[in-house]
Amino acid sequence: MKAFKQACDVKVGVVGYGGAFNMGRAHLNEMKRAGMTPAAVAEIDEARLEVAQQDFPGIETYSSLGAMLKKSDVNLITIITPHNTHARLAVQALKAGRHVVCEKPLAITTAECDAMIAAAKAAKVVLSTYHNRHWDGPILQAVQHIRDGLIGEVFRVEAHMGGYGKPGDWWRTSKTISGGVMYDWGVHLLEYSLQLLAGEEMTEVAGYAKTGHWAPQTKWKGDTNEDEGYCVVRFKSGARLSLQATSLDANPKRGFVEATGTKGSYIMDWGFNEAITPADGRTVITRYPNPPGEGWKFYQNIADHLVMGEKLIITPEWSRRPIHILDLASRSARQGAALKTKYA
Repeated sequence: MKAFKQACDVKVGVVGYGGAFNMGRAHLNEMKRAGMTPAAVAEIDEARLEVAQQDFPGIETYSSLGAMLKKSDVNLITIITPHNTHARLAVQALKAGRHVVCEKPLAITTAECDAMIAAAKAAKVVLSTYHNRHWDGPILQAVQHIRDGLIGEVFRVEAHMGGYGKPGDWWRTSKTISGGVMYDWGVHLLEYSLQLLAGEEMTEVAGYAKTGHWAPQTKWKGDTNEDEGYCVVRFKSGARLSLQATSLDANPKRGFVEATGTKGSYIMDWGFNEAITPADGRTVITRYPNPPGEGWKFYQNIADHLVMGEKLIITPEWSRRPIHILDLASRSARQGAALKTKYA
């Protein structure tokens, strides 16, 4: 891996500067905040390239990743494109000797993740995933409380997101492009859950799906995401994790992650977390306002890893775990049987 004397020597670029959420601009600004130097943008939409030049005067612009790799000396490339393109673009950049960050999810299948990891190792470059929510306020607080033993031994984690309503007509609701209903917010929720279950080894995944209700009403029709996806992950210790992502739940549960332990339960929610613990024959509910998030630490860690050799926090192996779960869940739902995990 090429050594850099200081963060500003790391020239960074993005692939994808589309208008959704202004993610291209956000990524370049976060990398700049970490001391790295915005250098290039690749985008198929010429109008968005003009926006990039307005946002970052003098930045190099290209119509494809191939052109960027051929003409630019950019060192680190962040891929901000639809999910089904991550693996192909990442392997292309990795084989060209560039460090790569992928927006989450890292990819759609375990095999894609494996190919990306192999390409990074062969080229001796860094591969990571933009799991900035690893540092969200609710999960930072939850992890600390659970480490402190607030609810005892955690044996069950339930993650859930969604409600009742027709999904939007865009690429995130196409299963072949997005991966399915559980691949958007689901990858965030799984990462939170795996932080709470740190050290636990996965053994099998069972997946379930309901399809067909919204498909006739959407632009994607037969390629529409599942109406609801659900999976259960079994761990070697006996702990379990469930994930539900749905557009058919008219009575959604409060919060988005609930951990159950031997001394009580813990609910993660926006704005505050709650611990529900029994004491002297009664139930005590304690509300904890959430601290601010620290998502900026993602790119700071990337910069510090490249410059000073600090330990990489979001390794490709770490970000492969939620993809492995989602991949197995999708295959399990089709086969109607639980599947053993390849990776723990």
